[in-house]
Amino acid sequence: MKKVTYRNQICKVLGVSFVFFLFFSVSLLAQDDASVSEGDAVKGKALFNQNCAACHSLTRKMTGPALEKVESRLSEDEGLDKEWLYAWIKNSPGVIKSGDTYANKIYAEYNKAAMTAFPTLSNADIDNILAYTAAAPAAPVVPVAGTAASAVSSQSSSISNNVILGALVFVFALLVVMLFLVNKTLKRIAKANGVELEEENAKKKLPIWKAFAQNQFLVLVTVIFMMLGGAYFVYGYLMQVGVDQGYAPIQPIHYSHKVHAGDNKIECKYCHSSARVSKTSGIPALNVCMNCHKSIYEYKGNPEGPSTEDIANGYTNEFYTGEIKKLYAAVGWDEESQKYTGESKPVEWVRIHNLPDFAYFNHSQHVSVAGVECQTCHGPVEEMEIMEQFAPLTMGWCVNCHRETNVKVEGNAYYEKIHSELSKKYGVDKLTAAQMGGLECGKCHY
Repeated sequence: MKKVTYRNQICKVLGVSFVFFLFFSVSLLAQDDASVSEGDAVKGKALFNQNCAACHSLTRKMTGPALEKVESRLSEDEGLDKEWLYAWIKNSPGVIKSGDTYANKIYAEYNKAAMTAFPTLSNADIDNILAYTAAAPAAPVVPVAGTAASAVSSQSSSISNNVILGALVFVFALLVVMLFLVNKTLKRIAKANGVELEEENAKKKLPIWKAFAQNQFLVLVTVIFMMLGGAYFVYGYLMQVGVDQGYAPIQPIHYSHKVHAGDNKIECKYCHSSARVSKTSGIPALNVCMNCHKSIYEYKGNPEGPSTEDIANGYTNEFYTGEIKKLYAAVGWDEESQKYTGESKPVEWVRIHNLPDFAYFNHSQHVSVAGVECQTCHGPVEEMEIMEQFAPLTMGWCVNCHRETNVKVEGNAYYEKIHSELSKKYGVDKLTAAQMGGLECGKCHY
């Protein structure tokens, strides 16, 4: 009892000391932050993301300079106070025109492009932003496909699963041993009491294969079933030739439709713009990607962080950031100078949807004229981490769509005219592609 009490006392002392040390450290950090800037860092982060993040980062140069601890740096290096920051953020062109030395230095350094003025931001808003920039930055992102943190997390998860599996195997082995011992004990008790166990019938039975071979009716039925079953599986195999439903190849640069079309609500036709006017939807040029990724150089993900499933699959913030680096290497973009180097590399994308040459399909006819949503054929792309072929794209699948889908005739003079003529002649209420000749062979095979 004494040892337990003594041990408990030690635990209490260590626990109190740890709590006191933690509280003291947090107090010092809070005092250090408060000595730099007064404000709410949480509110400042939201304001920073809304107004500053497009051109500024905390830890690196972008369109504008890095803003980590900008208030203390300007105070120590340039002798500028918070009032100067108020004036600069609210009206930077005015500060430049006033002849301010540091303002004109920054103006010349960044290609004589004045910072956007934010007159609507109050002094309290700017204090909050400065408080956020004064806080310690997050750990730097390593542009690789995986990180030590995700590896440790997945390793710990696999270890726990192995422990559970090992425990189940151990319990199963114990049950087997117990059953064997029980069976052996019962036999020994029966033998001691003079009980004779039933032995196998001494009479030799006819082997099952011989009995089967001698029954001609059973042989005939079995052969018929095997032939029918074989024909069924051969037919099913041949009907799947050329059907690539579920095909999801790994691309040279990972592109997540879940992040772009799902989380960020980017419209499909923003990237696949030729789907409106062309037969094909087209492969987006990398310059389309750079419209956003000139400023978005790292993936920060959702505020609550990646899900357990994403971490298990390796889809961490660091992984996505590494793929952005691959994009920069392909287009020849220098992050430091924020300029193109001219050294680009072609990206060998792997095609996913591929119709036979004898089948004609026009995206503009379906997207622009018929108003068919992309998800009708391509599935819920906004939920796909890796793009895959959602529909079978077989002739029967297309024919059923032409038979069952009602054409949107509202606001379309071409279809309204056809609908009115069919209504007069045949009394058609709803118009489908099949009723307009959409099942004729020459429509798709020419």
